[in-house]
This record gives sequence, C-alpha cells and structure tokens, in this order.
Amino acid sequence: MDSFVGTLKPELSIVVPVYCSQDCLKALITAIDDALTATGRDYEVILVNDGSSDGSWKVIEGLCQTHPNIIGLDLRRNFGQDNAIITGLRFARGKYVIVMDDDLQHHPRDIPVLLEKLEEESADVVYADFGVKHQKSWKNMGSWLNGRLGEWVIDKPKDIYLSPYKVMRKEVADMVCNYDGPDPYVDGILFQVTSRITQVPVEHHPRFAGKSTYTFWKSVKVFARLAFSFSVRPLRLVTWFGFSFAGLGLLLAIWVACYRLLFPKNFPPEAVGWASLMVTILVVSGIQMVFFGILGEYSGRTYLRVNNKPQAVVREVLNSSPHYSRTECLRE
Repeated sequence: MDSFVGTLKPELSIVVPVYCSQDCLKALITAIDDALTATGRDYEVILVNDGSSDGSWKVIEGLCQTHPNIIGLDLRRNFGQDNAIITGLRFARGKYVIVMDDDLQHHPRDIPVLLEKLEEESADVVYADFGVKHQKSWKNMGSWLNGRLGEWVIDKPKDIYLSPYKVMRKEVADMVCNYDGPDPYVDGILFQVTSRITQVPVEHHPRFAGKSTYTFWKSVKVFARLAFSFSVRPLRLVTWFGFSFAGLGLLLAIWVACYRLLFPKNFPPEAVGWASLMVTILVVSGIQMVFFGILGEYSGRTYLRVNNKPQAVVREVLNSSPHYSRTECLRE
C-alpha cells in the first residue's frame, strides 16, 4: 500500500467515522488501496472510532501497525457521526479531504470520479449523488425531508443531495473545523462556508457486512441540528404564525361583536358553542406547545454552547504526525 513518509503531507485525506463495523474495516482499507494505488496519489486514511461496542478499535490498532498511512483515533464514548467526522477533519493533512462511511456502501473506486469533478469545475465541495439507495424506506423519506428542510434553512439548491459521501478542499475543511459548538452538522456548516458546491452521480452499494446502527431517533437528531443550528427562520415562522393568529382572532372578535349587536335574537340565553370552543382551545393549545418546543430547542442549544460541552474527547491517537497536538485538534 502506498503511504506518505515521515511528515510529508499526502495529497488525499480520507476521513471515516467508525461505529461497530469490525467486519468491514479490512475490506474497506483494501478497497481504498485498490482504488487509489493506480492513480499515483499519496493518501492517508483517518479512522475515527466513535465509541464502538464491538472490536472495531482492535481492528484499527492492527491496521495502524501494518499501514503507516492509517491514523487511528479512539473517542472516549459515542459522540455521534458528525462529531466524529469533524474530529477526523482536524487531523486531516491532505490537499483534498474525502468523507465516507465505513460499510462500503460508499465505494472507494468512486473517489477519483469525485476528485475529477472537483478539479474540472473548480468546486469547493462535491457530493456523491445516489440514484437508488440500498437502505430502508424510512431513511429515504428522512433524506428527502432533510433535503427539503435544507432548501429552506441553509438555501441548499434543489438539485443537491446532502450525501454523507463527499470530497472537499482542505481550506474548506479547515473552515468547518472552526465551528466549536457541541452539536456540529457538517453539511450545514459547508453551506455556511461556500456556495461552490456540486455533485456527481455514483452507485450506492449494499452494506458489506453487519446491520446499520443508524436508528430513527438518530435521524431525528440530525433533522433537529439542521433545523435549529444554522438559521433563525424557524423562530421567524413562529413569529409570523403568532401575528397571523392574533390578526385572525381580532377579526373574529370584531365579527362576533358586530353579529351580537346586529342580531341579538340569534343569541338565546342557554349556553351554546361548547364543542366548537373546546376544539378551538385544543387546536390552539397544541400549536402553542409546538412553538414552545421550538423555543426550547434554541434555548437548550444556547445553554449547551455556553456550557462549553465538548464536541468529542480523544482517548488515543495512532500514527498521527507529531506536527499536530491533541489539544489543537480537539478545540475543547
């Protein structure tokens, strides 16, 4: 396997967040080697073990012993995929930085295609655009909803798919690393940094081994980070809803008062309208609780930011260049 020597910087840095994928890692490294050796590009692979409960770290240790161009990072607990990615980005030294999953659904042989698109169009970021995805239907629906939300919150173009498989320039990756909040969302940060973003169609492959550990609630957390971490538009939506309901209430109040004055005989002394009143109260109360939840999300994220909750904490680093200190890279 080709590798960089000493402190020479490789051309490519491949960042892979690892979670419970012990059976995939050796095949992944072999596939990366097969895909990039023929290109003549020097590269490093940064494997970030995100608190795996299986033997993933032992496999990474073995790979680091036999491959000097593999950097192993072991986080002290599970911090989440984007936290692991941004930790890996801070150790990346290559001119181009690739982010991909650990299960070979993102095949390394597509890396040259992504790089070619980046260089041809002088783009800052190139996403892999998957036509048919080998994943559960609810994940496809979640990806679609996430894309629609991205169009509204971060002004994502409609034709760009927020893929976890992407390549970016080192200077853009460095700007992403400047984000020091407790809940990073890499794609959201990228659209804050640059608009020179494009994509290229590639194939999405079946998982090499094991089962996906990406649950429904993890998908909800990603959705929430995008919704509440990069824009105040949800808050403005609450404000406009408030104005709309206040205006509607004022108009209805005027209508009821006028109707009462003009047609007093239509108002018998017995109580009327109980059912409609209760329905109105329940609906409006439900909307208010949703709005309180949105306000609570913003308040909670602000609280965690002020509290300096760390993005990730590294327990051990293998094969890292001595030029980088652990304190610098974590930005805790």
